[in-house]
Amino acid sequence: MTTTRSATTAESATTAESATATGSAATAQSVPITGSTATTRPSKIPRSTAPATRSAPDRLLAVLAAFDHAHTALSLSDISRRAGLTLTTTHRLAGALTEWGALERDTSGTYHVGLRLWEIAALAPRGLALRQLALPYLEDLYESTHENVQLAVRDGAEVVYTEWISGRSAVGVHIRVGARWPLHATGVGLALLAHDDPESQEAYCAGPLASFTPYTITDPVRLRRVLAEVRRTGVAVSTRQITDDALSVAAPVRGPGGAVVAAVSVVVPQVDAQVPALVPAVRLAARGISRASGWRPEV
Repeated sequence: MTTTRSATTAESATTAESATATGSAATAQSVPITGSTATTRPSKIPRSTAPATRSAPDRLLAVLAAFDHAHTALSLSDISRRAGLTLTTTHRLAGALTEWGALERDTSGTYHVGLRLWEIAALAPRGLALRQLALPYLEDLYESTHENVQLAVRDGAEVVYTEWISGRSAVGVHIRVGARWPLHATGVGLALLAHDDPESQEAYCAGPLASFTPYTITDPVRLRRVLAEVRRTGVAVSTRQITDDALSVAAPVRGPGGAVVAAVSVVVPQVDAQVPALVPAVRLAARGISRASGWRPEV
């Protein structure tokens, strides 16, 4: 695929896209970002805000937020519709982002996320840097189990997966690097939430708890009990929460000051899961990553 960092003005003059922008102007602002539940989250930019009242940074972020795992390649009119912006504004912003490298445009006129964003994202301490520290321990965990191994960090009310090693014959999971899921529905999420401060835990428990299977924890009372058990044992066991055939065992990863900064997990078929055998392996991996991150347990 050939890419370029400059958007041509001819694209904004095409009759078809101009007609699309005119015909959809009344409804474009209410079109939500759609995509797989496993890999997307609602935009932080209010979709009901009129374009005229949205700041320049908001409009730029809306263009970037138009892309997700289910929509990795978009035409200019696609971006316009999903961002809730006029075609003219979208063309101008996409051109600026392309010139800077945040977007790339191929010979067909389709836009993709640019490598410049990857360069910036690689600087995040909870992203690539943590992944590089953790990878040897994740590989050891995979070799000892030959099951799906995952590393995740928290972002608000969700977990974001920063690494995933898939077993060739392991249970299928709806996970990829960058995927997001609610905290209560995953083992890594429970491990992270259980070590949050009590006020934040209570606020999460009191909020809506999304359901994905008949077994997903949606009762706040039950969730509080589960979190207390995670704190007591040091591991989180999540059974049939997102799919009804998988079980996850997770443990928290600590940073230099002892605060929980990430979580590691192994996901196995629920039907023949040997939890007692998995717990020590997951704990060992979490402890190794914690030490590599600078954590020193009290003697």
